[in-house]
Amino acid sequence: MTRQKAVILLSGGIDSATAAARAQQDHFELYALTFRYGQRHEREIEAARKVAAWLKTKEHLILEFDLRAIGGSALTDRIQVPKGRSASDIAHGIPVTYVPARNTIFLSFGLALAEKIEASDIFFGANQLDYSGYPDCRDEYISAFERMANLATRAAVEGKMQLKIHAPLIHMTKAEIIRQGAKLGIDYALTWSCYDASPDGKACGLCDSCQLRLKGFKEAGLADPIAYSAF
Repeated sequence: MTRQKAVILLSGGIDSATAAARAQQDHFELYALTFRYGQRHEREIEAARKVAAWLKTKEHLILEFDLRAIGGSALTDRIQVPKGRSASDIAHGIPVTYVPARNTIFLSFGLALAEKIEASDIFFGANQLDYSGYPDCRDEYISAFERMANLATRAAVEGKMQLKIHAPLIHMTKAEIIRQGAKLGIDYALTWSCYDASPDGKACGLCDSCQLRLKGFKEAGLADPIAYSAF
């Protein structure tokens, strides 16, 4: 039986790995898409390779472009990554680690690949509960992009397919995501979340992404399998 194709935006983090495993559980044939965009945490690209190999994706494409030319984010610019922020601080406002229009750029590439391979489904690990205030990780944004995708592509306009943007983790806490991934058998030691690794290659444990990850594992009652320099 031929499986339905799906594009998965695969960063190498917990959320994208779990979203990919969910898509695979739903019997989609996965075409993984990862981006080297000038991010300071390029370690995530190697993590994405490992996750794609574990998932046995049909293809894994790594696209390269440089958002450092635009800048405006602590992930692409010479701006200090915030460390040691309180849970209250993390939960409010849009942090300097927000990369201008990043998910719109990523989803646009995903849309192009989906149209080319005739896949009507795109998955990504957006989450609006335990997230760092990013505006492009919300229901409203995903719905708006999906509407745009079905106005802007030949396949949709000609009635060949209707494109669907899947964000299966959108209303889950990080702990719920981790528990679900554990049930799916994901080896989270393959994943990477840290925005600013220490010189010894360990996760810093203090950036927002590390703190959200650690909080998720603690609330899930599971041990985080990666090493941290802060502990």
